[in-house]
Amino acid sequence: MTRGKRGLAAVTGAGVLGAGVLGCGQSSAQDDMTLKVIGSADVDHLDTASGYATVGSALTRQFSRTLFNVKAASTFDEAVAIHPDVATAMPTTANRGLSADHRTYTIKLRSGVLWNTPTPREVTAEDFVRGIKRLCNPASPSGALAYYTSTIQGMQTFCTGFAKVGADNARAIADYQNRTRVSGLVAKDDKTLVIRLVQPANDFTNILALPFAAAAPREYDAYVPDSPEFRRHTISDGPYQITSYLPNKQYVLEKNQNWRQDADPLRAQNVQRIRITLGQDSPDSVQQQILRGTADLSWDQPVPRSNLPRLRSNPNFKIMDGSTNTPYLVFNTLSPNNGRALADREVRRAILYAIDKATLIRLYGGSDVGQLLHQVIPPGSIGHQRFDLYPTPGGAGDAAMCKRKLAAAGHPGGLRLIFPYRINSFQPQVAQSIQANLKACGITAQLYPDTTGNLYGRTLVTPEETKAGKWDIATPGWVPDWYGNNGRATVVPLFDGRHYGPNSANYGGYNNDKVNVLIDEALKSTSPAQAARLWTRVDKLIMEDVAVVPLMNKKHPILHSARVRNALYLPTSQSFDFNQVRLSSS
Repeated sequence: MTRGKRGLAAVTGAGVLGAGVLGCGQSSAQDDMTLKVIGSADVDHLDTASGYATVGSALTRQFSRTLFNVKAASTFDEAVAIHPDVATAMPTTANRGLSADHRTYTIKLRSGVLWNTPTPREVTAEDFVRGIKRLCNPASPSGALAYYTSTIQGMQTFCTGFAKVGADNARAIADYQNRTRVSGLVAKDDKTLVIRLVQPANDFTNILALPFAAAAPREYDAYVPDSPEFRRHTISDGPYQITSYLPNKQYVLEKNQNWRQDADPLRAQNVQRIRITLGQDSPDSVQQQILRGTADLSWDQPVPRSNLPRLRSNPNFKIMDGSTNTPYLVFNTLSPNNGRALADREVRRAILYAIDKATLIRLYGGSDVGQLLHQVIPPGSIGHQRFDLYPTPGGAGDAAMCKRKLAAAGHPGGLRLIFPYRINSFQPQVAQSIQANLKACGITAQLYPDTTGNLYGRTLVTPEETKAGKWDIATPGWVPDWYGNNGRATVVPLFDGRHYGPNSANYGGYNNDKVNVLIDEALKSTSPAQAARLWTRVDKLIMEDVAVVPLMNKKHPILHSARVRNALYLPTSQSFDFNQVRLSSS
């Protein structure tokens, strides 16, 4: 998971205009055609196989396509529905896209979806086979790998072998990928993909709609996945193409000249270019630039809390619904620090009592923006049921209870915890608030700002660093990978210990056999009501273990500039869809 060296990297590929990063000396007319997005940190991974950050999905949607996907909309319910993307139709038993036993999908691909290669060519079923196989590459595997290994026949066996290939050898990676068969992935012909499942999975089209399952061109075989070389050579089958990239500083995307509107029912190609400027670590500065019109959209910075009251009447401001566990406090249960104290459930329970959630809600802007959360499944996701196993007055924490439980667990002198935190959004204030909560309980939290955006890209997702105790607690966020029947997306990535490894979102290595058994039962259930009851039982077991401390279900305040038109929302990206935006000169 290396990052590219600093310096301009021009991207190759047909249809690319070869534009460099836009500078201050360029004409205002050209600037008028540019959607200006500004924010703090670079993506965790640019490769769709391994990218897992929210902002990353907003970016890759512009240049990569999947079999199914969502369509940006003005309402939550419209924006979470699954539609065909490169597929011609949603598979059903009636149209023979789904077998009678619900274990075989036969997916037809639409024509006119082209790679912007020097000689334009059609996206094929083999490109989707390649895309899915790349998920378990040894260099930068997907953090959502469990979605695919647990559903597709032969995927687990394929991935077990792939892990043994040298992670720094592009040829060896490509050779294994192309010569080793996955029994459940068959390109029947260029326009027909057959996928066979281990067992029925009524959420499988949702899984295929995730960015991880994007088609991958054969040119990607020349590079180590997500390496600096790969990042310089992305290829597009979407409406835009990355034409220049300064790591941690800037992206510029131009129109993909091979893209056709009649072959893409979910995207548009409205602005001439998209410029994403990074390194802007002040939410106030970002929002002021949007209000002044020198920027159009925020990349990863929130609307500052102090701005919320006066923005309520601004027609360019909205508070969008969501179903999230953002942020939450995660424990490194594998840390050797403090005599492996965090492996002890009673220590984690003590810490839970210390946390003042009510203050964090106020920090984010109050009850209109954040809702106290005491369970890992948030409202709006399957299996949510309100309960609180560890109540404190007003959700404000109980330092005295924390001290008593910590002493009873054998740590009367307290603990010293390593606490890295992101510097974007409200994360510095969140970290400082929790640090003060822990201090009142006799726990010293050593704060470390993550100034390079590596928290998700390296610190939390590298097992060697986790097991070495490079961190003890952190406050990541979790936006479900999809909505609706999404138990697999709210629980499996964070708490199924069988899938812990590189890039896993189960950051602290939590594992409970009883939880894992219930997960399997819920995933096999054919009744949504029965599945919901099972997911609720899973939630309660996780909370009994205090694998994490849920903090809030956060809605998403979002602001755009006055010149933005057709701002359509993507809940899973927590952003407006860049390709849909139109710009007004007035």
